[in-house]
Amino acid sequence: MKTQSFTFLLTVLLAVPAVVQGQGQVPAPPPMHNTDGFTNTPIVPGTQWHVHDPNRPQPELVTPGNFSTQESPGKPPSDAIVLFNGTDVSEWRDQKGEPALWKVEKGDLVESKGDIFTKKEFGDIQLHVEFQCPPPKGHSQERGNSGVFLMGKYEVQVLDSYQNPTYADGTLGALYGQHPPLANVARPPGEWQVYDIVFHPPHFDESGKLKSPAIATVFLNGVLIQDHQTYDGPTGWKILGHYSPQPATGPISLQDHNNVTHFRNIWVRPLKAAE
Repeated sequence: MKTQSFTFLLTVLLAVPAVVQGQGQVPAPPPMHNTDGFTNTPIVPGTQWHVHDPNRPQPELVTPGNFSTQESPGKPPSDAIVLFNGTDVSEWRDQKGEPALWKVEKGDLVESKGDIFTKKEFGDIQLHVEFQCPPPKGHSQERGNSGVFLMGKYEVQVLDSYQNPTYADGTLGALYGQHPPLANVARPPGEWQVYDIVFHPPHFDESGKLKSPAIATVFLNGVLIQDHQTYDGPTGWKILGHYSPQPATGPISLQDHNNVTHFRNIWVRPLKAAE
C-alpha cells in the first residue's frame, strides 16, 4: 500500500506544471534558441568561447537575501552625489547634450526615448543603482534589457535573468560581451534589485599605450558577482573589446533598449587614492 500511495503521489506531482501561467507570475524558462547566442563571433581572449556564445557555461543560481526593501529605497551616504532622487532628471542629458527625455513616474526613473548620460563626468567611482525589470514579455535579450555604462563605454548588463536563459556574457551582471557574472542572483521581474559597483578607469601613457585596463567590482543584491574583473576594452554587441586612448573621465549612462525598465535611488561617490 505504501508503494502504491507513493507512486500515485509522484504521478500527481509530475502532472502539476512547474510554473502556473497567470497574472503577475513568471513563465517557466524557455529552452535556449539559436537566436540566444552566436558561434560565428570572435573568440574571447584567454577562453574557448565565442562572444555571446550560447554554449558558454551559465552562472550558478544563488538566491539573494533581503539586501534592500521593496517598498522604499535606502538613503545614500553623506558624501554621495545624488543622480536621481525620485523627483526629476536634472542631473541627466541625452546623447546630444539636450535635457534627458526619460519620464519620472511615482518616484521612478522610467526608461524611454534614447540613452541618457550624466551631466557630470567621473573616473574612479562607487556607484549605487536600483532597478526593476518589467513584467515578462519575450525571452532572452528581449526581457528587461537595459544597461549601466561606466564612462559611457563599459557596460554592466541589466536584464531580466530570472528563469530566462540567454548567452552567459549577456546575462544580468555580465560585463557585456566579455565576462559572465560569478552567479545568477536575479530577483523575479517586478521586484527591485540593487547594483553596487566599484569602477576604475583605464590609464594610458603619454604615447597612448595602455598602462592598466578598466576594472569593475560588482555586487548584485548584496552578492559579489564580478571580483575586480578587468574589461577587455569598451563593450559592444558581437565584437571584441579594444582599447584606444580616451579621456580620464566620462559620464555614467543608462541604456534605452525599449523594455521600460524602472530605476531609483541612483548615487555615486568619486573615489580618490588613499593618502
